Amino acid sequence: MLICLTASHRNADFDVLERLAAADATMLPTLLASSEGVDGAIVVSTCNRFEAYLDVSAEQADGAARNALDAALTKAGAPGEVEHVEALYDAHAAEHLFAVAAGLESVVVGEGEIAGQVRRALGNAQDAGTTTSDLERLFQRSIETQRGVKRRTGLGEQGRSIVRLALDLASDRIHDWSNARVLLVGTGRFAAASLAALRDRGVQQVEVWSPSGRGERFAQSHGIGNVDGRDAPLALAGADVVVTCTTSSEHVIDAAMIASGRRALAATHAYDGMPDGHPRLVAVGSRAFPVQSPFGTSSFPFSGDEPMRVEPAVCPVAVQVTGTSCPVEHGRSSQLVIDMGLPRNVAPDVSRVHGVELLDLETIRIHAPLEHLTATDDARALVQKAAKTYQRVGEEQRLGPAVAALRQHVTDALEAELTRVRRRGTEAEQLAAEQALRHFAGVLLHQPSVRARDLAAEGRHADYLDALEVLFGIDGVA
Repeated sequence: MLICLTASHRNADFDVLERLAAADATMLPTLLASSEGVDGAIVVSTCNRFEAYLDVSAEQADGAARNALDAALTKAGAPGEVEHVEALYDAHAAEHLFAVAAGLESVVVGEGEIAGQVRRALGNAQDAGTTTSDLERLFQRSIETQRGVKRRTGLGEQGRSIVRLALDLASDRIHDWSNARVLLVGTGRFAAASLAALRDRGVQQVEVWSPSGRGERFAQSHGIGNVDGRDAPLALAGADVVVTCTTSSEHVIDAAMIASGRRALAATHAYDGMPDGHPRLVAVGSRAFPVQSPFGTSSFPFSGDEPMRVEPAVCPVAVQVTGTSCPVEHGRSSQLVIDMGLPRNVAPDVSRVHGVELLDLETIRIHAPLEHLTATDDARALVQKAAKTYQRVGEEQRLGPAVAALRQHVTDALEAELTRVRRRGTEAEQLAAEQALRHFAGVLLHQPSVRARDLAAEGRHADYLDALEVLFGIDGVA
C-alpha cells in the first residue's frame, strides 16, 4: 500500500514547515524505512512542503504510518504536530504526487523547480537504498506526467518560480534594477536560479557570499564578485537588495550583523570623505578611535546599543545606527532583504532594524497570484488521467502473478498432452496436432487474461484469486 504523509503551505503553519525542513532530507528516507511496517520511503522536502511517500503492507498500514510520522516529527523537533500532516492513500497519494511534480500544488502554480526536486528526492532514496519497485514506478510516472503537462499546456514554460514571484513583489520597492546593488547569499541550485532571475530583470551589480566558504567557485563560474566572510557585514550593509537562499539550519544574517556592517560602512564613508590632514577619528559615545583602514572597524569596541557618530563633521552624512539617516548614501532610506531559505536564513530581529524591509517565504506565499485558470484546468485534467492510468496499471500488475500462474498451469497441461501426442502418428500429424493444441491454449487463456484486467480495474482481485483456487487449485499467488 502507498501512503503519502504531507505537510505544505496549504495545511501547515510556517514554523512547522521550518522545523521539518531543518531535518536532514537525505537521512530521513533511511530513518522512515527503518520504521516498523515500512518497506520503502522517499522524502520530498522543499521550501514549502515536506512529504514522505511510504510503501507499506496493507495489514500494517495504519501502524506503519503512525510510526513513520512520529519518527519524522521527532527528528524535526516537532513532536505532537500531527494535526499539520495529512495522510493520503494509494490512488489519492499518486494523484497528489503527479500534481506536485507538475507544479499544481506550489505557491506559484506551474513553477519549474519542483520537478527537479522530485527527481532529486528519488535519487536520494535510490542512493540510500530505501526505494521499492512500487515507489520507483510512482516517481518515474510523476516525472513523465510533469513533462507531458509542460509540453501540452505550456504550464511551467513561462519561467514561473517562487524566486521570480519574490522579485515581482520587490519591484514595488526597486524601481531600477539595473542600478541596484545585490548581495546573493548561498551557492546552491536555488542561488543559481535566483541569479538568473535577477539578471532577467537587468541587475548588473551582484556579489555572492557563501557562509560555507564556497563563494569563490560560484562567483567564477557565474561571472560575479565574491565576498570573503570577513567582509560579509560590510557587503551586507552596502547592498540595496539581499537575497538569501542557503540550506543552513541556522540564521546566517541577524540584526547585529547588519548593525556591524553599517558601522563599518559609515566609518569607511567618513574616512574617504575627510580632507587630507584631518585626523581620522570615529567617535562612539564619548570615546574616539583612530580609523587605520576602512575595513579595520571590526576591532572597534562598538556595542550594539550605542549610536555612532563620525568626527570631525566634514562628512555630510549623519550616522546613527538606530536613527533616521542612512549611513551609506544621501537619500537612501531602505534596504530589502529577501529570505528564500527554509529554515529561515534571516533572523526575525532583522525586520526591526531601521530601514530594512524583510520579505520571507511566509509573506511571499500570502501574495501568491491566482493561477492561470485555463492552463491549470487542462493540466489538472492531464494529471487526473495519468493518475487513473497509473492506478489501472498498478491494479493489473497486482494480478500479474496470478495470471502468470494460470498460464503456467495451462502450459504444463499442454506439454503433458504434447508428450502423449508425439508418441503417435506421423511427423506431419504430430506437427499439426501440436500447432492446434498451442492455438487452443492461447484461445483458452485469452478470456481469463481480459477478465483479470477488468476485475483489477473494479478492485475485485480477491474474486479472481478465489476463482483460480476453486477451479484450478492455484493458490498462494496474491
